Amino acid sequence: MAGIWRGRTGGLLIAALCAGASYWPAAHLLPHAPEALIIAWKGLGVALLAAWVFAAVPGRDGRWLAAVLALGALGDVLLDAVSLTVGAVAFLAGHVLAVPFYWRHRSGRASRAAMVAVAALAAGVVALAASLPTDRAAAPGIAFYSSGLAAMAAMAALSRFRLAASGALLFVISDLLIFAGLGPLAGSPATLLVWPLYFAGQALIAVGAGRALVRCQAG
Repeated sequence: MAGIWRGRTGGLLIAALCAGASYWPAAHLLPHAPEALIIAWKGLGVALLAAWVFAAVPGRDGRWLAAVLALGALGDVLLDAVSLTVGAVAFLAGHVLAVPFYWRHRSGRASRAAMVAVAALAAGVVALAASLPTDRAAAPGIAFYSSGLAAMAAMAALSRFRLAASGALLFVISDLLIFAGLGPLAGSPATLLVWPLYFAGQALIAVGAGRALVRCQAG
């Protein structure tokens, strides 16, 4: 574990964690900061995670995981710079790209019963997400997006990347809080957890999968 913090690539990871952790207080405590600065700050954390993976994990798998994270960073920016829908498209593209990545690295210990259980949980995530918005016209789009989100998390759960699977779960919870903010949790302080859960999830995905890939290649 200590090796991921060393050298040039370790500096990238530390910078990524600092950028992601500092965005939330910056967004809430600097109301007069230029909007473009805050939007760029928002995308920086996951963009640096992608850069770290690209630099630290050689080969096809490193580029693949970096691309998944880069699409997440793009989504972070587009959500605020353009619209929720456009940002969601970038995130969905990342989820779709992540599904075969995790399947490629699926755990040999995953039983058929585990696969059925994970599939049932994924279906439950989609149903719950679609039920949350007060504006029922938004439900089909949320269900469509959540199908990709749930598939990504399901494949992560079946992969050999235990830490990344935990990160994917945090990603799901974060998005469910966003959708709940469009319905039963509108105006609730609980929605303040969206960013911390999301960034922690992305960091666990990057570090968990990235570290495992480096170890596999070294061994």
